Amino acid sequence: MIAPVISKVPQPTVTVLDYGSGNVRSAVRALERAGAAVLLSSRPEDVLNADGLVVPGVGAFATVMKELKRVDGLRMIGRRVAGGRAVLAICVGLQILFDDGVEHGNREPGMGEWPGTVELLDAPVVPHMGWNTVDVPQGSTLFAGVENERFYFVHSYGVQKWDFDVAQPRMKPPLVTWSEHGSRFIAAVENGPLCATQFHPEKSGDAGARLLRNWVDSLRPRSA
Repeated sequence: MIAPVISKVPQPTVTVLDYGSGNVRSAVRALERAGAAVLLSSRPEDVLNADGLVVPGVGAFATVMKELKRVDGLRMIGRRVAGGRAVLAICVGLQILFDDGVEHGNREPGMGEWPGTVELLDAPVVPHMGWNTVDVPQGSTLFAGVENERFYFVHSYGVQKWDFDVAQPRMKPPLVTWSEHGSRFIAAVENGPLCATQFHPEKSGDAGARLLRNWVDSLRPRSA
């Protein structure tokens, strides 16, 4: 009797970029539960060769930019995006992808992947800390199945204006998810291989776990 052949699909590999950002262990564990084989590293071979890269971010915009530059993280993120390789950025990781950030009157250049300035939230109380709903656009892959759920935010700054140039007919505009705390701000962006969330999916319970699983599943070969 011939035994059946069992096909085992390998786990997607994910590197969490290790540049000194605090509290990344919860992100590592959440990604592992989402089905990824996870490595915490800043080594170029680990960052560039993984199926997916996660860029965490805690603290000030300028500090995160400085520490990313220290490990050559900006160049490696840029190379992945240019090559169509998946990147997921979280919290300040989302913020540094925009043109610039203004904190305490100081303006710091960001990566400029998306237009916009990170500024103090126009709200009666900051930081914005706790659970909040999001306004998800149609066609979202990241939020599939959790469009009406709440996610956990911890931030005082955000992008409150979106001025993406849609005059280019061959350029597909990113999908932008919004939330509100005093005023509307960008809660997530999906832009081909580059995705980012202002909230912390790793701290967002079942909804965050589903979102991370959606992202990890997107890393699998389409034939799997």
